[in-house]
Amino acid sequence: MTLRKRFGFTEKSNSLGEISFVPYLPFYLSSQDNSISTSGLLDTGASVNVLPQEIGLQLGLNWDDCKTSITLAGNLAKFPAKGIILSAKVDQFVPVTLVFAWTQAKNIPLLLGRINFFQEFDVCIYGSQLAFEIALKSM
Repeated sequence: MTLRKRFGFTEKSNSLGEISFVPYLPFYLSSQDNSISTSGLLDTGASVNVLPQEIGLQLGLNWDDCKTSITLAGNLAKFPAKGIILSAKVDQFVPVTLVFAWTQAKNIPLLLGRINFFQEFDVCIYGSQLAFEIALKSM
């Protein structure tokens, strides 16, 4: 039997005080030196996973040590980004390797996109129930 885990949407408010509910996944993210508890926005429209600048710094990453440049699109196209490989541990699932575009953009959420979060996990979103469920990819 495949391990599945259900999560509720998270309540967020914008600068105008308007409240919305969004699919944020809590997990642990690890570099070679550090591990932090964080959460990422499930974003089926994002081509890649995106790591905000401040989270990379919390993990002890050094921008100058990253050699792989990445070009982002959309709202993030004007910011430089570098390729980073990290380990992610979600609840009781085995750790998975996630590839991120670490951007110098500030005040953005960590995005979990098609490359490669949605390649590692099967996701079912229950919008009317304000919930989502994940399972490791089927072999």
